[in-house]
Amino acid sequence: MTGSDPRTPPAAAPLTGAAAPCWVNLLTRDLEAAQHFYGAALGWTFHPSKLGPEFCVARLRGVPLAGIGGVSSSYQTAVAWLPYFAVQDADVAAGRVRERSATVAVGPLTLNEGRGVLASDLDGAVFGLWERLSPPAPRSTPADRSYAWLRLRTRNAFDAAIFYGGVLDWASGRPGSCEVSYEEDEVIVRFEGRPLARISSGAVEASPDPVLRPHWQVQFLVEDVTETAEAVLRSGGTVTALNEVRGGTEAVVRDPDGAVFGVTDASSPEAGLT
Repeated sequence: MTGSDPRTPPAAAPLTGAAAPCWVNLLTRDLEAAQHFYGAALGWTFHPSKLGPEFCVARLRGVPLAGIGGVSSSYQTAVAWLPYFAVQDADVAAGRVRERSATVAVGPLTLNEGRGVLASDLDGAVFGLWERLSPPAPRSTPADRSYAWLRLRTRNAFDAAIFYGGVLDWASGRPGSCEVSYEEDEVIVRFEGRPLARISSGAVEASPDPVLRPHWQVQFLVEDVTETAEAVLRSGGTVTALNEVRGGTEAVVRDPDGAVFGVTDASSPEAGLT
């Protein structure tokens, strides 16, 4: 995440739980290797998933925060962290993607307790849609600690906000919808007042660097970014950027399989954790 604005540090969003507007998932080639890396680098533990032996749920201090699936070769998808946005009807949401001349690559597919879609927006950033079929788990409270938020690096933040707003009902005023605001040169997406995502302009579609091409990046909150970066290196990953932001530090890293993600200081005064 080169060129981060020190004036606008990120904050946490409730990505997990029944009220969450989003879930994050890693597609990787080797589930066991991924568990070893993220366990060593981020302190995660792993639990079986109802989706089968090639899937697991990562937890931190008992809180579910991500899914990991060793299926990238089977589905012919890139090794990557992806956000899955909750929708009421996967068919309707997939239709909205197509209506806006974007791409639905997979689905809707029924997977155990839900129906999933893999899509990409007009600039090629990949994301998922998820329709939950089972009864929701108990609702998280605003005081619950959150562990992740999202950043979309795209060609034009305003255009992207219009696209995702149309697909996901952002700023619709309906119960459970996200709010959208424009702050300086970014679009901020909030859920129940807490920042979920930042959308920034300036990505270059033809860039050879995947960090500079349009993409969704997951940012995980950690207690110490420098220590985490060192743990990433010890565990076989790489650190591609280390930046100072107001109240803390953030880094962009790659796991040994090539998946890019970020880590941000949980102690940031705007991290929403205090």
